[in-house]
Amino acid sequence: MALPNYTMKELLEAGIHFGHQLNRWNPKMESYLFGERNGIHIIDLQQTYPLIQNALKVIRDIAAGGGRVLFVGTKRQAQKIIAESAINSGQYFMNHRWLGGTLTNWKTISKSIVRLKNYDEILNKEDSGLTKKELVGIQRQRDKLEASLGGIKDMGGLPDALFVIDTNKEHIAIKEANVLKIPVIAVIDSNSNPDGVDFPIPGNDDATRAISLYCRLMSESILDGLQVSFSESGKDIGASDQIKEELNITDKSDESVESDDKNIESKDDSNKEVSLEKENKDIDIAKESINESEDVSVSDNKEADK
Repeated sequence: MALPNYTMKELLEAGIHFGHQLNRWNPKMESYLFGERNGIHIIDLQQTYPLIQNALKVIRDIAAGGGRVLFVGTKRQAQKIIAESAINSGQYFMNHRWLGGTLTNWKTISKSIVRLKNYDEILNKEDSGLTKKELVGIQRQRDKLEASLGGIKDMGGLPDALFVIDTNKEHIAIKEANVLKIPVIAVIDSNSNPDGVDFPIPGNDDATRAISLYCRLMSESILDGLQVSFSESGKDIGASDQIKEELNITDKSDESVESDDKNIESKDDSNKEVSLEKENKDIDIAKESINESEDVSVSDNKEADK
């Protein structure tokens, strides 16, 4: 597979070129702006197109190397899209509220994740031994943790890259990633601050269609990288000595099973023969006893006649 395809027409139809009003712009974004129209800044798609391509290559390489990507988008119109895209690509997401220290204080966050999993275990038990009031309290705490940490509870460690929608709203996440030298891929609008973003994507970060397009492209590129890593690992596994040893072990086990079956069959046959012999002996004994009784009765009759 190759990187996902997209055209300039798709970018225009999604409204990626629309920025914010002139009085809301960030001067640091001047180099990414094409001009203004009807009091709104227009983003230069001639720059956006190759920058998206560059970001997709980076995210695919990270996924191909077994890296984890964290989707971050807590604004209302991005929450559902972010969650669906991350789940579809097997990655992780934060779409409710960014908790300060999520990256830089991972030990504390991981303890909260453990508590969330413990709550899940308690609520899934049929007989937990708790009262209804206690279960309701645990359910409330669990729902709060699920909203904040549900998207990263299976991440198992720090991510290898961040994909961010709206750098203004998620500036804390970007700062934490910069401290830990985690690469940041982010959509930057005309009012955004591009500082701290390693792979910027100039474009509209408010329109639902634009956010859907960004997330779809990222998700497909991650899946492409995962497919590459699976295919490469498949070749290595097929040629490895470990698999050959496992195959030999299974062959030996099959042979031993066959020999055991033969031994069992031979034992069954011998048991059958022994049981037949016993039955024949019993029959012979019964016949002898019958003959003896007949002889006794005949002799008794002869004596009576005399």
